[in-house]
This record gives sequence, structure tokens and C-alpha cells, in this order.
Amino acid sequence: MNSSGMVPAGTELAREMGLSEEMAECIDNCRSCELVCLGMATGHCLRKGGRHVEEDHLRTMIVCARTCALAAEVLTTGSSLHRQMCAVCADVCDACIASCEDLDEMELCIEACRRCKDSCEAMTDM
Repeated sequence: MNSSGMVPAGTELAREMGLSEEMAECIDNCRSCELVCLGMATGHCLRKGGRHVEEDHLRTMIVCARTCALAAEVLTTGSSLHRQMCAVCADVCDACIASCEDLDEMELCIEACRRCKDSCEAMTDM
């Protein structure tokens, strides 16, 4: 708990746990990507229809969201296994980017996945 009696979130929590700024940023990027992918898959894509609701595309977005969530959780533990998890997360984000690039109005997802992918790739060497 912080001085206000609240449990800190995101970057503040990572700092309190002794994680590096880079890890804290990666956790935030993973969480953001999780929410964007899941939200767009169950919101924008379902409303848009057509190619946006093709099985492979929706599955890729949902797997991306879940992988990003797990990567953030593994990073939060401080385990050295974060390297492997982040490598997988970067690969899944890359697949999601490729799936979304073929569709219109998916820029928010593409950008969230790029930020997450870049952060996760940096974590594979830490």
C-alpha cells in the first residue's frame, strides 16, 4: 500500500516491487495491449462484421489479449522466465499486427501491439 492506503497500480507498483523502469513500462504496455485487443475484438470487430469477424482474426486478437495479460503477470513476479514469456508475447503481437493490417480502422490495435512487441523484445535481453 502507498501513503494514501491504496494499492498502487502499474508503474508505481512495479517500482515498489523493485522492478526496473523498463519492466514497469513493459507491464503497462502489455496491459494496454490486452485491453485494446480484447475491447476491439468484442466491440469494433463485432460491430464491423465481414472480414473483421473471421474466425482466425478474432482468435488471433483474443490470444494476443490473453498472452499480453500473462506476460504482464510473469513480469510482475520478477521471474527470469519473463524472457521466454516476452519472446512469445512479441511473436503473438506480431501475428496480431499482421492480421489487423489487412483490415480498416484497426490502427489502435496495431499501435498497441507494436508498443507491446517492442517492449517485450527489449525484455528478452534483461
